[in-house]
Amino acid sequence: MLIRSGARIALLAMFLPLLASCGKDKAATRTDEGSSKPVPVTTQVVQPSAWSDTLQAIGTAKARESVTLTSKVSEAVQAVHFESGDEVRAGTPLITLRGDSQQAALVAAQATYLEADRLYKRQNELADQQLIARSSLDTQRSVRDAALARVQQMRSDIGDRSVRAPFAGVLGIRQVSPGALITPTTVIATLDDISRIYVDFPVPEAQLANLAKGQALRARSNSYPGRDFEGVVSTIDARIDATTRAVTVRGDFPNPDRVLRPGMLMEVRLSRPERQALVVPEIALVQVGPDTFVYRVKADGSVERPKVEVGARVAGKAEVTDGIKAGDRIVVDGTSKLQAGSKVIDGAAQPPAPAANAPAAQG
Repeated sequence: MLIRSGARIALLAMFLPLLASCGKDKAATRTDEGSSKPVPVTTQVVQPSAWSDTLQAIGTAKARESVTLTSKVSEAVQAVHFESGDEVRAGTPLITLRGDSQQAALVAAQATYLEADRLYKRQNELADQQLIARSSLDTQRSVRDAALARVQQMRSDIGDRSVRAPFAGVLGIRQVSPGALITPTTVIATLDDISRIYVDFPVPEAQLANLAKGQALRARSNSYPGRDFEGVVSTIDARIDATTRAVTVRGDFPNPDRVLRPGMLMEVRLSRPERQALVVPEIALVQVGPDTFVYRVKADGSVERPKVEVGARVAGKAEVTDGIKAGDRIVVDGTSKLQAGSKVIDGAAQPPAPAANAPAAQG
């Protein structure tokens, strides 16, 4: 029994290498047959075409003019002349502070000035007649001028007790009431000119050459779904942020119906001028890690995989800025079946399959 078993093992050892060799030959034959068979794909010749893309960014709405109203002095509120949300014109009185002592001081200062001015005029007549020295006249002139300055100072103090709107706009919520004691740190209300709205948004440094004042903008807010607000680029910042490598652009948007408010989050779209560019369908791009490739068809029907640089993407199309040139034929559909060196055949060149390939055959 042991002898027979040993013989069987010896025979198997002799034939196993032969069997393995046959299997490899068959597998290699199948592989060669499979690799030599062209893969049906759809191709396209890359040609320059008109291209207009859109830059998108997020910005925050700001009022054209905005201020937090406070008082210059500490005093009790005598009267409030506005209500929350009022729209006011420039110079409109908003609150009046008590100023009885300042009014009394103004009356005294005016009386002092009138007396000093009367004496100056009399001494001026006497000086013309050379009855008094010119130095006395100069002294009286100084007294009169000091009295006049005191009058102007008291008028300024009284003016500080009336808070007025520095520009036309819409007032926020009123924060004070008559009788309240306020200081220069007390907030009376906010005032915003929202007849126009500014929206500041970042644009990558690489797009700086495509920016210019006056370019058209469109913006949207979640508060008004589906509504586009039209504006223009009014300012491009003189500096680029060293951290983000972006430049701040300010958009100016008319706001006649006052629906846009400061602080709103706005999605801004900037349309770039139409230009000639190499544009390919997005499905032709193959992403491998951070790199992007396309399959380019060579003269012998095989494909190579050059690395490309991609610009903007719009509506299923992408701008290729580097890696291929006009006249190159690339694979548009069927890239998942390919690798570098694969043979391909354009599906449009094959006999049309029922229904699906009929339009391609006509082209």
